Amino acid sequence: MPLVLDIVTPEKKFFSGQVENVYLPGTEGELGILPGHVPLVTGINPGELRYLADGKVEELAIGAGFVEVTQEKVTVLTDLAVTDAEIDEARVEEAMKRAEEALSKIDHSENAEEVATLQAAIGKSMAQLKLKRKRRQI
Repeated sequence: MPLVLDIVTPEKKFFSGQVENVYLPGTEGELGILPGHVPLVTGINPGELRYLADGKVEELAIGAGFVEVTQEKVTVLTDLAVTDAEIDEARVEEAMKRAEEALSKIDHSENAEEVATLQAAIGKSMAQLKLKRKRRQI
């Protein structure tokens, strides 16, 4: 019995289809999901999402968000979903550098919301770079 996986970003439905399994970066560590999984809703961190479909492992970088799991379906709501081919390494490195510089210049005690925004941007950049560099090594 296959799982249905839906990956949704604010811009579009990134993926919808049948898969054999899903692995994603949960807030408490990597979460593996197989058909018949116990239902749950949890947060996800920026990182790598993998799934097996038609005998092929697909990998993508995702941002923060939430996942809802039922016995038959996995719905991922995230602010970023990109494949290795969509990642411009130089552009991502520059964005991460700008965010790190901005983070080093602000007062963390007075700008908690801005700190969180910059940390999220850095997390998404790191997830993309990790996937891009991993794919380059293969």
